[in-house]
Order: sequence, then structure tokens, then C-alpha cells
Amino acid sequence: MGVFAAMEKGQSVTPVASRQIAEAPRTASGLLLAADVGGTYARVGLVEIGGKAPSVSGYRKYACADYPSLTTILADFLGTGAPARVDRAAIACAGYALDDLVINANLPWQVSLAEIRRTLGLDDLLLVNDFAAIAYATEYVAQRDVVQIAAAAEPMQGPVLVVGPGTGLGAAVRIPGAVSPMILSTEAGQSALTPSTAIEMEILRLLLRDSTHVPVEQVLSGPGLANLYAVIGEMRGVASKRLTPHEVTDAALIAKDAVALEALQVFCGWLGSVVGNLVLLYGAQGGVYLAGGILPQISDFLLRSDFVERFRDKGPMRALLERVPVNLIEHGQLGVLGAAGCYLHRRRTP
Repeated sequence: MGVFAAMEKGQSVTPVASRQIAEAPRTASGLLLAADVGGTYARVGLVEIGGKAPSVSGYRKYACADYPSLTTILADFLGTGAPARVDRAAIACAGYALDDLVINANLPWQVSLAEIRRTLGLDDLLLVNDFAAIAYATEYVAQRDVVQIAAAAEPMQGPVLVVGPGTGLGAAVRIPGAVSPMILSTEAGQSALTPSTAIEMEILRLLLRDSTHVPVEQVLSGPGLANLYAVIGEMRGVASKRLTPHEVTDAALIAKDAVALEALQVFCGWLGSVVGNLVLLYGAQGGVYLAGGILPQISDFLLRSDFVERFRDKGPMRALLERVPVNLIEHGQLGVLGAAGCYLHRRRTP
């Protein structure tokens, strides 16, 4: 079992995780509250910083919809999992901070940084984009922690793209640096959806009935898969009830629903095309890590789908994309580690 799988099950962290955090420059010793917050789940842990072997403990996963605010989740965690007072925190959260508030279309509640500081009694709070944190942490991912989607016979060096469909579509780029990497946050999920096949063009035409802008994540996300199911059902003249993303996935994987199967096939192919576009846009020749809650559930299906072919189908750029490896990771634990690592780098002492 890899370190990230062990953490998800609440087990103690292996020395690999300790080394990951230890390699970052240190601040004063003590405990750091680290959280990875998405539209569906919040993952929270304590990170021991300073000393010879920093470690992560008390890891818990919360369903966001079960709590009235992020503050409530963090307070619950500290009330049950912190052995001592914690006055520093790093939160990896979907969206961006605008003044005091986090701007995000997928969180179930508003996030106020001032409220978190005040309620938890924090002296220092750092907010980073959730996929930026994952991008930071991928520098330390071991091969045993990934599923290879596309191999590269002659991989290149360069920026690394982290992208994935969850409640929305997140993306960030890790750019290597002489001392530490630079992380580029993006809002790729809000960019305009671009079709490449006849069925994708028809789907986009139908989605444009309701809006002049159809973002990528309206199709390439968990809710986006449910949108695909509804639109394809309309196209095929099939009267179908509204299914959740999990119900669409389950129906597709056992091939009991032709519309669900087609929706998942379109999803995987379109995802490959968009990820290939992002590699070209950001010059991410160092590789791609796919993250996001839905992908680990469909990893076998993804391997059999048109994802790789559509990823590489970029005309004369195909030769380049054939040298870009694509790997699948389970992202939750990486977000916690990445939030802690970002904090250590940004708050490091001389």
C-alpha cells in the first residue's frame, strides 16, 4: 500500500511522507493544521513541522454537505484530533481569495478567512488553490502511487500539468526552479468548452440553449458527467430520469444503460482532448497527473477508452505528445501534503 492510500485509511504515515515534508525548508517547530477542501470533501490533517522527521497525523475526511461551514469542519477536527493548541494553518481550497472571501462556484458554503482565523484562534493562515497544492506535492510522488495511463518512451523535462474532474475541473502547473518549483494556478475549468467531434458539437449546441458560455467543467466534472447523460439521452430520444454521477458511472461500468455507457465514453474522449490542449497551452512537457474524485473509480474504463488517442491527436504536435507521460493519482492526501509544503516554503525562516 502506498503512503497516500495509507493516509486515506487513517493509518500512520510512512517515512516517505515524512521525507516529503522534511525536504521543504523549515519554519519554527510545532503543529500545522493542513486541509484540502473541494466541493464534495474536505480532507484535514496535522503536520509536525521542524525537527528531524515531520509527520502527518490525525488525518480525517469530511463530506462538505454535512457541515454548515468550513470553519465548523476545522473546529470539529481540532476538537477531536489535536493533542495541543494549533495556531498555524494552511488550507488548499478550490477557487481564489478575493479580499476576505474565497470565490468558488462549487463549494456548498461561503468561506471567510477572517472567520476561520477568529474562530480557531489562528496567528497565521495561508490559503492556496487546491490544485496548486496538488501540483506542489507531485514532485514527490512515487511510481507505486500512480496508475499509468499513457507511457512515454522518451520522457522530457519541463513543467508538469495536474488536472482533474471532481465537483468542478481543476488544473495547475508545476514549473521547475533552481531552488523550489513555481506553481501556476489556473481556472481551466471555467474556460470555454471546445468540441472536436460531431457528437461533441451537437452536445455543445444543445448546452448553448441555456447560456452563451459553456465552461469545460459543465461536461468534464462529476456533475458534468450527469449533464452528458441527460443531453445524450435527449439526443437519442430516450426518456430517462436524472442520475447522479455515481449512478451514471455504475450503470456504464456494468453496461446496463446504453446512454450511460455512451456518456462515459464521450466523457473520457473529451477529457483526453482537453488535457492535450492544456499540455500544449502551458508547455507541460514534463508530464501530466490526472487527479479528481471520479477518475479512480473508472481507471480501467479510462485505460480502454479513447482518452490517449484523443490526448495525442493534435496534428503535427502528436510526436511531442507521444513523449508526455500521463499518470493517474488519488489526489486527496496530496492536497494535504501540498498545503503543508506550500506553507513551509512560503513561511520559511532564514
